[in-house]
Amino acid sequence: MRIRIAAPLALLACAAGALPAAAQTNVRVGWCARTISSAAAPFAIATKMGWFASGGISVQLLPLPGSTDCTKLVATREVLAALPSVEPVVVIHGQGVKIRTFYTAYQGNIYGIAVPVDSPIKTIADVRGKKIGVISMASAGVIVARALVSAHGMNPDSDVQIVVAGEGAQTAALLRSKQVDALSQFDTQYALVENAGINMRLLDTRDIDRFPSNGFITLEETMSTHKKELVALAQGYARGTIFAINNPEAAMRILWEVYPQTRSTGKDEATAMRDDIKTLLARAANWKLEKSGAKRWGENVEANYEAYLEFLVKWGVVKERVPAKDIITNVWIDDINRFDVGALVAQAKAYRYQ
Repeated sequence: MRIRIAAPLALLACAAGALPAAAQTNVRVGWCARTISSAAAPFAIATKMGWFASGGISVQLLPLPGSTDCTKLVATREVLAALPSVEPVVVIHGQGVKIRTFYTAYQGNIYGIAVPVDSPIKTIADVRGKKIGVISMASAGVIVARALVSAHGMNPDSDVQIVVAGEGAQTAALLRSKQVDALSQFDTQYALVENAGINMRLLDTRDIDRFPSNGFITLEETMSTHKKELVALAQGYARGTIFAINNPEAAMRILWEVYPQTRSTGKDEATAMRDDIKTLLARAANWKLEKSGAKRWGENVEANYEAYLEFLVKWGVVKERVPAKDIITNVWIDDINRFDVGALVAQAKAYRYQ
């Protein structure tokens, strides 16, 4: 698999709440899905609470088809940072593009193959001859599906068919009509499919449970020139994450305010809130530090990265072994964690949205 550094992609800009003050630096961040969802709550909270502004930045999320495109746009300097999964960073490293993950956002694995609860498919081995739906061909779900299929003795080029199934309700419709048999997407997308009426069952993920998922990336050369902005981005995100975990309903109301397009349509408020909190909690499980054994927010646990990189090489996703230390760095983790977690938890629990 090779990522081509090509002409700039057309970007879909998404305003992040109030207009930034003149003194603030606008930081464009690649959001690695076409739709901004409940998982973006930390960005909305940091915007609403003024944490980004106090760090001298405003944040603009740019929805993109998937992690591969996010990584490309960091490489071509069209975004300062992005929040992709690990695999495209490894692939592009092999092409000589030096990108680092400086903050692991999703400490647990968010990916895996899932099927409707009443599906006859019981194990990953049962997907032989089936259609596996992904959000887009640029999604890390493609890479994960190929690796898992290979790990269970199949040829991903001939024993399964990987097809685009879109997101949320579109994905649910394809499952309902039997146009796809299984999905290789991620936690919040599975929650959205369930919100659309199809309960899902995740197949055995023991092979990948301990692997890290998405994190903030930037070019190595950018780290020396934009430390202030990138630390402010990661710290605001960390604080927003802690807030969302401790007050999901307020997190949703803030998300709806800052990114109005995230609010579910065609539902009464109580139903919309219930469904969106369900999506948020699906991601919150993988934000938590205990998923990886991390001690600090954003910490890149090298042993977990090493295990995942070994898995990717073993099953042919990447051809050459890349040491984890070449694609991750904890150099800013102390700076990012310079806030009072206990006080923030208390603030979040006491917060009432107005």
